[in-house]
Amino acid sequence: MALRPHHVIVYTAVGAPEAGSLSDAGLVEGSPNIHRGQGTANRRFFFESGFLELLWVHDESMAQSTHIAPTKLWDRWAERGRAASPFGLCFSSADGADSLAFPFWAYRPDYLPDGHCMLFADSLPLLEPEVFVLNWPQVQSAPKSEPTKHPLGLLEMRAVSVGLPFPTSISSSLRAITDTGLLKVHHSVTPELVIEFTSQNDVQHSFPALGLSIVGRQAAPPNKSLERTPEDKVPSPSIGARAAQLNR
Repeated sequence: MALRPHHVIVYTAVGAPEAGSLSDAGLVEGSPNIHRGQGTANRRFFFESGFLELLWVHDESMAQSTHIAPTKLWDRWAERGRAASPFGLCFSSADGADSLAFPFWAYRPDYLPDGHCMLFADSLPLLEPEVFVLNWPQVQSAPKSEPTKHPLGLLEMRAVSVGLPFPTSISSSLRAITDTGLLKVHHSVTPELVIEFTSQNDVQHSFPALGLSIVGRQAAPPNKSLERTPEDKVPSPSIGARAAQLNR
């Protein structure tokens, strides 16, 4: 079972006015969505693999109901950027998932079909991002009706790194998640998420209002020779190193 990024959540103000900075940078917005019975709504940007979800609470009482409360959606949205990380990370696989290498619990929202659930990582403090895995098989993230071509040139969501003020003092749950290789953690004074994409162009772009940085790396052409040049032999900077560069 190979897990990969399915989508990234950023908690925003109501209506996600922050989406304007993404559009200005060259991202094409897809369709919005309302989560029935959960009290949340979103705006979305789809890629060839993975999508970015800007999420907010539109029904406070529903988001704080007994069924929804364990997800901490309300707490994370209400305290985003202060006492809570404003990010959520969702992963999936082509085979589905019924067990994970870290503690989890099953969340079954009303808007999912029977037999489908989200496996939420257990015991993550609010200052760390929420992490969950879809239990059903996912071949592609974007419906064919959604736009996935962007002037900015981003193609596939490949990796994520979370910026925390004390990356060596993370919870045992987040440590178990990083040990699986699902995500990385780097130092950042303020909450930050770096998403790495394959891309048609080299991209380094920051969106301060979202705490989000995007790194795009050109994929090698399919017919490129396997012979490596001296330049190819120089190790490319890690996603954490690129995050540090973006923070300068």
